[in-house]
Amino acid sequence: MALDRIEILIEKYFEGETSIAEEKELKAYFSSSDVAQHLEQYKPVFGYFSQAKQEQFTALIPLKSRRKQKRLAWLSVAASVVVMLGIGFFAYQNTSEPTQENLGVIDDPEIAFRETQKALALISKHVNTGIESVNYLSEYQQSKNKIFK
Repeated sequence: MALDRIEILIEKYFEGETSIAEEKELKAYFSSSDVAQHLEQYKPVFGYFSQAKQEQFTALIPLKSRRKQKRLAWLSVAASVVVMLGIGFFAYQNTSEPTQENLGVIDDPEIAFRETQKALALISKHVNTGIESVNYLSEYQQSKNKIFK
């Protein structure tokens, strides 16, 4: 009778349907010396838990020394100072006062007129490209109106 119950509990255990009390019953059975011959194969599975309870971790865990921690702290402070100096130097170099050459001032009126025409022609070219793209939208609108009358 007890052997039949153990076999049923093993089936339930591998199906994941046992309760904690039933699992304790299985552990107690397999940790005893009178295990049936055909169930010997399951003994390591249930015997592992009692063996694992007795294991203890005895290795030493090395801790970081304070000297390394202080060195790392100073290194991070030095790195942040270098980054801040780099950002400050970059900002200082790029905020210089604009000169007359940088503003594009042209003293000769004819040259200024030609340069203005070039700039306006470039702007006109890009605006015309944008207008051509919008023409497709009007065609789409007409097609939509025909379909959804």
